[in-house]
Amino acid sequence: MKIRSLAGVCLAVLAAGLPTVAHAYVGPGAGLSLVAAFWAILVAVGTIVVFTLMWPIRRMMKRKSAGKAVTRDRVDADHADGIARGRGAHGS
Repeated sequence: MKIRSLAGVCLAVLAAGLPTVAHAYVGPGAGLSLVAAFWAILVAVGTIVVFTLMWPIRRMMKRKSAGKAVTRDRVDADHADGIARGRGAHGS
């Protein structure tokens, strides 16, 4: 008996919450403005999320490439030093 009365109360609340007739009109200009604002906010939030997630990855890649540049500079300096000492281009 309790289940039937609970179901009846839920059904009554649901029926009272449903709209019957909506006497409203949204013109095409207002509708497009609403859609454009929604998409702008959605794109802005998406951009924030993407850049926030990409920041550590870009930083890691920059550190990795900076390490390669230092190694490359050392190799070039050793190569130039070998040529200056008369060992030739192949270090012989």
